Amino acid sequence: MSHTSHNQNSALGTAVITGASTGIGAVYADRLARRGYDLILIARNRQRLNVLAERITTDTGRNVEVIAADLGNTAELRAVEQVLRNDVSISLLVNNAGVGATAPLIDSDADKMDAMIALNITSLTRLTKAVAPGLIARRRGGIINISSIVAVAPELLNGVYGGSKAYVLAFTQSLYHELADKGIKVQAVLPGAIATEFWDIAGLPVSNLPSKMVMSAEHLVDAALAGYDQGELVTLPSLPDAADWAAADNARKALAPNLSHALPAKRFGLAA
Repeated sequence: MSHTSHNQNSALGTAVITGASTGIGAVYADRLARRGYDLILIARNRQRLNVLAERITTDTGRNVEVIAADLGNTAELRAVEQVLRNDVSISLLVNNAGVGATAPLIDSDADKMDAMIALNITSLTRLTKAVAPGLIARRRGGIINISSIVAVAPELLNGVYGGSKAYVLAFTQSLYHELADKGIKVQAVLPGAIATEFWDIAGLPVSNLPSKMVMSAEHLVDAALAGYDQGELVTLPSLPDAADWAAADNARKALAPNLSHALPAKRFGLAA
């Protein structure tokens, strides 16, 4: 892989998008270029990346660079981290690369679950860690992490997948707490079922799902970016009333004063 640092071509800077060759990532690439960002697109398939980059450059005139890398491979991940640490034009990271699964844990391949954790959790964490100090130093920019509705509904699909996306949500909430006063925007996006190749790879083609619950990648990204513009920390594009999420989150926060005491609660009937 090769990388060239940019002159500050774009006033908005450069957006880095992982899992950028298809689906949600490719739509983010299109939308962010149209907003005026230069792009660094990361995915495994160089040919697909090149086709997308060429189309975006033709359509928008933006500077688009591609990095073919498997973020599940330690050496390739480290090389991408190096780019994120050193390119001072970077102003936005979209952690979109991820893989899902639909089978129950006991029917799943342990090595495939390891690979899912490496991509959905480890690479996302390391790329965020690589980019954050530069964003803080420049006091601008944002980090968008693609989680999933299974972060709050883990019963729906494979539990390792749900757990990995719950990690992304919790990690983003913590990041917001850490970075909010440093001029950095942070957002977790929780898509429901989206019409992409994700489902084929996960073992349940999207045609098996009721069409009324399947959103297009275009609608998903446009809603997510609208939520980002509105300053939402957590964006649930399908949820009709944002107050429902606020209520759930406030109920969670209300537990805080009673989560850690010297003695067990009386309800357990233990002698003091």
